[in-house]
Formats: sequence, structure tokens, C-alpha cells
Amino acid sequence: MFFSDADFEQYRTLIYNESGINFTATNRSILESRLRERLRDKGSDSVKTYFATIAKDQGELKSFLDSITTNLTRFFRNQAHFDALEHFVVPELMKIKQGSGNTTIKIWSAGCSTGEEPYTIAMLMSEILPPSWKFDIVASDISLKCLMTAKEGFYADARITGIPDAYLKKYFDKVEGGYKIHADIQSRIRFDYHNLKNDSGQRNLDIVFCRNVIIYFDEAAQTNVINRFWDSMASKSFLFIGHSESLFGMATKFEFVKTEWATLYRKFI
Repeated sequence: MFFSDADFEQYRTLIYNESGINFTATNRSILESRLRERLRDKGSDSVKTYFATIAKDQGELKSFLDSITTNLTRFFRNQAHFDALEHFVVPELMKIKQGSGNTTIKIWSAGCSTGEEPYTIAMLMSEILPPSWKFDIVASDISLKCLMTAKEGFYADARITGIPDAYLKKYFDKVEGGYKIHADIQSRIRFDYHNLKNDSGQRNLDIVFCRNVIIYFDEAAQTNVINRFWDSMASKSFLFIGHSESLFGMATKFEFVKTEWATLYRKFI
């Protein structure tokens, strides 16, 4: 047997303790498949030897966690969220900040994968904010491989589905094999490695996007992540999570907000 029950328990416990990602019997086959690929890449066939390696080698542990994450994303994914951002969230924040002298909107794209989400946000904010206003985006992920793709800002032809033609013409250059996002949009985003199990150190954020990420955590890890978001966010700020995710029943202080376009959550103190 490639992967005994005892091996599975060792790996799932380590993964949970290090990342909050929860593998159960239901998705055991996914972990086994990803582990096979990782061992093949390392030229090894010993599950036990590799476990000993990642238990003591933080660099290899990061690479392993990278290999087991699912990175499904696209530009303007769940358009309703971006409609709510444009028509409700940004106008509300501008009203709140009016007269304070603070004309910067701080945004975190947590679990940004290969960058489509933060680039979508950056393009939209560039379109809708008046010239006197600024935005600052931090985009993070646990996958170093994905962050490298995001930083490069190149997307193959098949990956630009969903981008309106006007945005594609304005914010991308056509290059061989795909499209390259303009440097001025890239410069508005700081890509950073971050494990959601830990405090990001960020504070006074106005908007947090963390979509289709906490679905991979169990209830305790979800609550910890959401409460860390609360600590990082400013008063009267907004949280977007995936359409299949919910804070219902969770021990959190966020308020549920239903807009004409989409549902989201608000820190209102």
C-alpha cells in the first residue's frame, strides 16, 4: 500500500497544524495524488522518509504545502462581487472617509492564487475611483509557485476569458502566446507569501477578499482565520468570501450585508 492509514493521519495532522487545511477521508485521494507527484518530482518513493524531511525542513514543507493547494481562479470570477464593490462598497467607503483626509482605500486579496483576483480589483478601482483617491492592494498566497505567476503578470490566451474587451485593450499588451498586464497596474499590487494560519500583521484594511479559501478549513480553523481578518480590518470595513461559504453560526462579530448585487460582511464598530 502506498499510503497507510497511519501515514495519512501523520500527514493530515502536520498539514492541519501548519496551514489549517483539513484533509478528511473524503478527500484523502487528493492528498495521496499530490503526494505521489511530489515524491516523483523529488525522485523518492518513500512516504515515511519524505515525511521526516518536511517535518524538519521548512523550505521543503513550504513546497509541499504549495503542491497540495487547489488554485482555481479566473478574472472577474463571480461578477456579482465586483458589481457590489463598484456600486456599494466603494461609495460607502468614500462617504465614510470623506473629510478625514484619508483618501486611500486599503485592500487585501487573501489566497490570491495566480493573481487574477487582485488584478481584477486593481483594474476596477482604477476605473471607478476619482483622481484624488488612491488604492493599495496586498495580495497573498501560500503557494510560492502561484505568486511567481502573479508577479509576472502574463496570462495565456485561454486564461483571459471574462475580461471585458475595453479592459483588455486598456490594461493589457498582446504578446506571444497571451497577454501581459501593464506595469502601472502591477505596481499597485504587492504580492506576498502568507499562511492564513498566522497573523498577517496588516491593520486598518478597508476591504478583504478571501473567496473559496476557508472552505478547505474545518470550523475551528475557519473561525480563527475570520477573527484574524477582523483584527486586521478598520472600523466600517467589508469582507468578501466565496458564494458557497458562510459565516452563519460562526463565533464572529461580522455583520451580514445583503446588497442589490451580492451578499458580503461588514465590520461595523
